[in-house]
Amino acid sequence: MTITQVFKLVDRAEWEAAVAAGVYLGSAVDRADGYIHLSTRDQVAETAARHYRGRQDLLILTVDLAADTPGLRWEPSRGGALFPHIHGPLSPDRVSRARSLGVGDDGRMAIADGSDL
Repeated sequence: MTITQVFKLVDRAEWEAAVAAGVYLGSAVDRADGYIHLSTRDQVAETAARHYRGRQDLLILTVDLAADTPGLRWEPSRGGALFPHIHGPLSPDRVSRARSLGVGDDGRMAIADGSDL
């Protein structure tokens, strides 16, 4: 199975600034690690629970992947699972959807428009 879409949880203000600049360089954690952390559909809920619990100022970005996605690498992380990482900037053109997201104190994601991933 080829994965063609992955997800990025991002601070709303950071994403708005990135769109205005025409490039997303990643969050502070991304920049410290040297790549932009992304999650597959099966990984994103756990990512939200682990790293964004209690946040209401987020967006969930749908990132479209293609064979020519610059800097894309699948690398082992939690429990050896392969996670998509982009080594380098992310062009906002690769994002097909940005939706408001809150993550409850219980770690559960709530997409503002009620849609599913």
